[in-house]
Amino acid sequence: MAPGLYTDIGKKTRDLLYKDYGAHHKFTLTTCTNEGVTITAAGTRKNESVFGELQTQIKNKNLTVDVKANSESDLLTTVTVDQFGTPGLKSILSLVVPDQRSGKLELQYLHEYAGINASVGLNSNPMVNLSGVFGSKDLSVGVDVAFDTATSNFTKYNAALSLTNSELIAALHLNNHGDTLTASYYHLVKDHSNTAVGAELSHSFSRNESTLIFGSQHSLDPHTTVKARFNNYGMASALVQHEWRPKSLITISGEVDTKAIEKSTKVGLSLVLKH
Repeated sequence: MAPGLYTDIGKKTRDLLYKDYGAHHKFTLTTCTNEGVTITAAGTRKNESVFGELQTQIKNKNLTVDVKANSESDLLTTVTVDQFGTPGLKSILSLVVPDQRSGKLELQYLHEYAGINASVGLNSNPMVNLSGVFGSKDLSVGVDVAFDTATSNFTKYNAALSLTNSELIAALHLNNHGDTLTASYYHLVKDHSNTAVGAELSHSFSRNESTLIFGSQHSLDPHTTVKARFNNYGMASALVQHEWRPKSLITISGEVDTKAIEKSTKVGLSLVLKH
């Protein structure tokens, strides 16, 4: 529902510029049953380290239970209830074992003219987060704050503005206690081929530094997408993603520093299988 949550502001641009790029090797296998149980096993190799993860998800009407274990002996349990008492309201309870202080209760509410997200830690001195977006699908403004009850300080206060039409999405973010200003845009050039371009300009006032990144994507056919990006520091990246069966993807990505090509080439591979 419009205007969505705070995290939705600028998401199209972020997905275009950052999603699916990587310099590591990753394999994911997912299997689903008719009873609503989904089991996912994933392994990621980055440099010389290997990280493993096993996830089980059970859905029953408006209730979803998600249990995720990884090779670092962490166990994350998330319980989500949709339409919690009223349409548009979702409750999310999460807990990481063995970290007993990691428990968190989150509420999300989506309305035609507002999207609100509130969360509080389940400990004696919790961190409280609150974000809200107000407006319509065409124009919306949002705020995102975090308050640490242990120190009585605001650890985060951000603001954002979004302008959207059928082909263009523009967003403006003020982050890091007002130190970083980020402007982004996404332009859908051709709908039938999913051809789009986007850019993000970020400026830090304290360091007086700016970062500019351009990106584009294009679907060669209904199952194959290519993407490319380039920033003002000379880093260039590209990827090819092919869906060889429904929701089963293979992605090959590469990154190179154009100022030191012979030393900086990185190649990533991701294989996602769903049965």
